[in-house]
Amino acid sequence: MPYWYETVIEVFKRNEIRLVTYVPDKVLAPLIKAIEADDYFTSFIPAREEEALGIVCGGWMGGMRGIVLMQTSGFATLANVLASLAVPYQIPLLMMISERGTLGEFNLGQAMVCRTMRPLLSSLGIETYTLSRRDELDFMVDRTISQALATHAPAALILSPLLTHARRQEA
Repeated sequence: MPYWYETVIEVFKRNEIRLVTYVPDKVLAPLIKAIEADDYFTSFIPAREEEALGIVCGGWMGGMRGIVLMQTSGFATLANVLASLAVPYQIPLLMMISERGTLGEFNLGQAMVCRTMRPLLSSLGIETYTLSRRDELDFMVDRTISQALATHAPAALILSPLLTHARRQEA
């Protein structure tokens, strides 16, 4: 069975997600490294998550599908830009968020943001899907992308530590 990030890359390509913006993150590091090494993708490292979101929204307006990769703490800065850009202008903004603040988290700041992330997304009408099992990963990522594109609505894929910290199982 492939690593989680290998499946994600395959689904991105199948759905023509070519633009990837991210603020570096330890959990997302293998996905980011694979994207950086693949000429299929155009990637940017902005200074902040709000900038990453703006780049992907602008890419959509220019005809390019994209996704923002971030950590839970980076999400905490996005309420205004989501509420004033992606949601009202019906941009199918895709976000992949590595979940911190749960399952033994030591950092109180991460835990507080984690507790508010899903309620904030819900209050903005943004669909969220938690990715925790490799056997469901292809289906969940693919269908979330398809739904966001079909409905012109943002969507968030939340990477659970149950997925990203699991040991690789041989097929």
